[in-house]
Amino acid sequence: MTLIAVGALTAVGFASVYIARQSVISAASLSYAGVFLGLYLLAHIVARVTVPHADPYLLPMAGLLTAVGVTEIYRLDPTDAFRQGMWIVIGVALFSLTLFILRRDYRRLEGYRYLFGLGAVALLALPALPGIGATINGARLWVKLGPLQFQPGELAKIMLIIFLAGYLREKREVLAQGRLKDFGPLLVIWGCAMLVLVETKDLGSALLFFGIFLVMLYVATSRLLFVGIGLALFLVGAVAVYELVSRVRDRVTIWLHPWTEHAVYCAQSGKLDLRQNCASYQLTKSLYSIANGHYGGTGLGKGTFTTTDGGALIPYLNTDFIYSALAQELGLIGVSALVMVFMLFVMRGFRISLLASDGFSKLVAVGLTFGFALQTFIIVGGILRIIPLTGITLPFVSYGGSSVVSNFVLLAGLMLVSNRANALRGVE
Repeated sequence: MTLIAVGALTAVGFASVYIARQSVISAASLSYAGVFLGLYLLAHIVARVTVPHADPYLLPMAGLLTAVGVTEIYRLDPTDAFRQGMWIVIGVALFSLTLFILRRDYRRLEGYRYLFGLGAVALLALPALPGIGATINGARLWVKLGPLQFQPGELAKIMLIIFLAGYLREKREVLAQGRLKDFGPLLVIWGCAMLVLVETKDLGSALLFFGIFLVMLYVATSRLLFVGIGLALFLVGAVAVYELVSRVRDRVTIWLHPWTEHAVYCAQSGKLDLRQNCASYQLTKSLYSIANGHYGGTGLGKGTFTTTDGGALIPYLNTDFIYSALAQELGLIGVSALVMVFMLFVMRGFRISLLASDGFSKLVAVGLTFGFALQTFIIVGGILRIIPLTGITLPFVSYGGSSVVSNFVLLAGLMLVSNRANALRGVE
């Protein structure tokens, strides 16, 4: 029933967008909703067969988030919506495949923890390689292989969580005692990941990985001292990166002073200009878009996202700044409801970790859930000027194949842990 409600909301959303554009309802536009509903019903059937005891709300919430995202992307660019739909199909297929392969016991992944750790570092290093790495919007985090373009860091995040869960589960007692030699393999792999991320200038992902590492370490050892040391190291590293990396200094300056009353040097044009017309143009236009939504929003399909000559008002709107588009068309009430869906997803994820009976499962659930929560906070917080802006996608909502596929794998991981935890509780 929940998935049917999601399908109905998707149909209403597509119809609203099409009516706003054409003043009629198109059967072609409504077919998106039909295909979408059929796809998720198929995913539901696979989940019922492979993980019958899994949390029943995670899949519908993921469906709702992807529905909101693909509807807004369709409103911005129907061609991109078609591509996003294809990536959602691939994501659901990989979700189903993951459930099918690991349905008996996903815990066997723990035996390959070092391979997952090294694989994560290798994936993070791919964009730094000449010939295949590509720099987009200042960050070198993409890999291009012919017509295929993807972001390997998304999959590396999940692989690193599996490594951390396996290693911390095995060593948590000696780690809690503070024996430095036992931190060696952990710090080597984590340190390599951090160095690669800084080298590729993907500092948003560096923050994400650091947060996941720190939280999983605390959950495994229950030592607040480690959290304090980690935060201190983060502050030292943040200051060092601020001094050494000009891109970080620019991001902090834009965050603190997006508007200026006097002209400053504009690196894009090489001339003097107001910062809001240059370096902080994207952020300030995003804030104006959010403000234009007021409480109830302009309505789907009725937002203003193009200039008078047809150019994009906010660059990278359907990826980094899709929250701004949703805030304008859905208003404060609509995006608050969207954020609540994210919060409910996170709450269910942490509930799964509490119900899990073994250390590996608990740590996997915590890592996946916290990574999802922190990624959401980083992008929404950056757009709202709570923290400096970084180029991270909004899970399940933003346009992008790598992000969508990795989040469906994350969803499968949480459902596998939930299925085992609920099955054992039922036996007891």
